[in-house]
Amino acid sequence: MLEQIRMACITQRLYGKRVDDVIAEAKRQLEQIGLGRKLKGKRIAITAGSRGIARIAEIIKGVVKFVRENGGEPFVFPAMGSHGGATAEGQVAILRDYGITEESIGAPILATMEVERIGETDGIPVYADKFAANADGIIVVNRVKHHTDFSGPHESGLIKMMAVGMGKRHGADVAHTYKAWSLRNYIPKMAREMLKRLPILAGLAILENGYHQVAKLVALKPNEIEAGDRELLRFWKRIRPKIPFNHIDVLIVERMGKNISGTGMDTKVIGRLMITGENELKHPMPRVIIVLDLTDESHGNAAGLGLADITTKRLIEKINWHDTHINVFTSGFIERDRIPVVAENDRQALEWALEIAKVHDPEKARIVRIRDTNTLGVLYISQGLWDEAAKNPRIRFVNELTLKFEDGNLVPVTYEF
Repeated sequence: MLEQIRMACITQRLYGKRVDDVIAEAKRQLEQIGLGRKLKGKRIAITAGSRGIARIAEIIKGVVKFVRENGGEPFVFPAMGSHGGATAEGQVAILRDYGITEESIGAPILATMEVERIGETDGIPVYADKFAANADGIIVVNRVKHHTDFSGPHESGLIKMMAVGMGKRHGADVAHTYKAWSLRNYIPKMAREMLKRLPILAGLAILENGYHQVAKLVALKPNEIEAGDRELLRFWKRIRPKIPFNHIDVLIVERMGKNISGTGMDTKVIGRLMITGENELKHPMPRVIIVLDLTDESHGNAAGLGLADITTKRLIEKINWHDTHINVFTSGFIERDRIPVVAENDRQALEWALEIAKVHDPEKARIVRIRDTNTLGVLYISQGLWDEAAKNPRIRFVNELTLKFEDGNLVPVTYEF
């Protein structure tokens, strides 16, 4: 039956504005807010997170250069909550995978899981990385986008980077105390306390386009960070890429990973939140989700695997359960730590998915195949979606093919057009 399924490669037109020289633009933005005159003779801490942000190593290098050129002494510190197995070594390894090393950025990387309690707000303790808390100044660098666990005026961005990222595991634990409710309500309060108590000099916000490229860099003064983070999130929600179909029988996600999303797969792309007490999403409503593999950059952290219905034996064999459990237990979203049905290979996974989705006619199957939830400019869709796709002016058909397997696994396809 599977070989009868006809697929088409399609591209969809997404927001495509792009910054070519991110190093120069990072320096220009920081100069524009007058930061240079505040750096001479000071030790400046620069945040580096655990997400696979486009060209993040170059952006941080640009910030380092700016600090040095203005007489400051920069250092970079991992700001990623409990990720990396909640160890300094694990967090440095994550940065290394993103090309962030002392040699590549031109500054030392100071990693610790030690924190200082810098204050509290409404009875909520606020923690900060020990090295950052004792620096003369801090530059907060992060991408602004939606959060995969909740919706609110501040989701994943500069505000969250301060409250959770800079707070290490302690900050992450506090922010996740009451799951999505506390994320929505505690993060802004914790960040405001940090802005009040710490020498935060600037924020550098990163916006990506629909093709996972840097679309915009925006430097913000400390008193602009909260409003700027909120406005940039609104902009992101207008331009963010989506799967252009609803009511999908089977969604095939080729790979998941922490470098792609905090939940391995972006919940707001796959249309599945899976948090007790939170309303489920209504787009794109796949009946069955298959995830086939785990990225090497995840270092075995498969947090979010439970979002899928079916996975493969090869993904399961890559999991570091210790790191996965630490990450999931910190978040409190235990539903996502569950193991889906495990297939021997891709063929068996898809056969089971079609059976679960009650698809009996291959010509009517509504199947979408994506590389990952960060790659939505190119998709593969089955014949049952062709008529709908043809009516969408933002979609272009590239070619037609059939599903092919080798040793039970799907033959790789290209996502570059």
